Amino acid sequence: MLGTLTKSIKREEPSLHTFPSGLIGLLTGLTLGWGLNWPIMKIILSEMQPMHFRALCLVFGAAGLLAIARLKGLRVRVPEGQWPRMAVIAIFNMTLWNVLAVYGVRLMASGRASILGYTMPAWSVLLSRFFLGEPFTGRRAAGVALGLMGMGLLLGSEIQAVGRSPLGCLLMVGAALSWALGTIMIKLWPVDLSAVAFAGWQMAIGVVPILGIALFWERGTFDFLSFSPGPIFGIFYNLLVGYLFCYWAWMKIAVIAPVGISSLSVMMIPVVGVFSGILLLGEGPHWQDFVALIAVVGSLATVMLPPGKTQSRQTEGS
Repeated sequence: MLGTLTKSIKREEPSLHTFPSGLIGLLTGLTLGWGLNWPIMKIILSEMQPMHFRALCLVFGAAGLLAIARLKGLRVRVPEGQWPRMAVIAIFNMTLWNVLAVYGVRLMASGRASILGYTMPAWSVLLSRFFLGEPFTGRRAAGVALGLMGMGLLLGSEIQAVGRSPLGCLLMVGAALSWALGTIMIKLWPVDLSAVAFAGWQMAIGVVPILGIALFWERGTFDFLSFSPGPIFGIFYNLLVGYLFCYWAWMKIAVIAPVGISSLSVMMIPVVGVFSGILLLGEGPHWQDFVALIAVVGSLATVMLPPGKTQSRQTEGS
């Protein structure tokens, strides 16, 4: 599957204003894969300790992605002199994100607090302007505003839960900031590897402290047979979809697309998470969910539609 998708991606110079058309298929798969995973993670964490879960996924993901890179004949060895940047990127992209997000969600009154993690695009757009000199255009400003409005609507009544758990809120915002910084570092300090090997090495490095927490701090087990069918399915889903496919897809997008564009493109993931929670967990929908969907679609339009097309469509409709 990875080989077929890789061949479908065109080698094109990415626009600074729109999402590369050759990556739309990957983005669709990533959005569905990670979006559906939010309710699935809730099922898993009902029986499995969070760091045991993360460690298992990262170890499998690292081994699988590096094996795929070797089978495809791609370079696996990290180039000389690039280990320090690889390690720093892995700490922010893998270790901090996985630790802060999982414990942040557990401290909040509702799993919806995980949506705070998707304030990442706002941080990325601002940081990319400062560190990379990417333009902060009106389109990007509109995309950030619409996206944050959607996130706020998705939180809805859980805003009170945020107030009751300031530590959980800080952890989730910290997770978003670490993801944003990791995305900036990918552009600032490029590593000469394919997306498959790049993602695999990040997991291999990032899992080390997480595995230490799982083994020496948390109580729990890695034994599949000790879990009920729901968590077992969720674990396999995360191993194959959440980590092997989705992390590879995200690294491919993050390497090719400008930071401000790639960051805004993931705004739909928490929307899919909320609506999949309605289907899989029976969570009741709210009117805010549907308004948020409209806002996030508008945010995506700012990076998906070529410059001028939005204006021309408005003209035709007037």
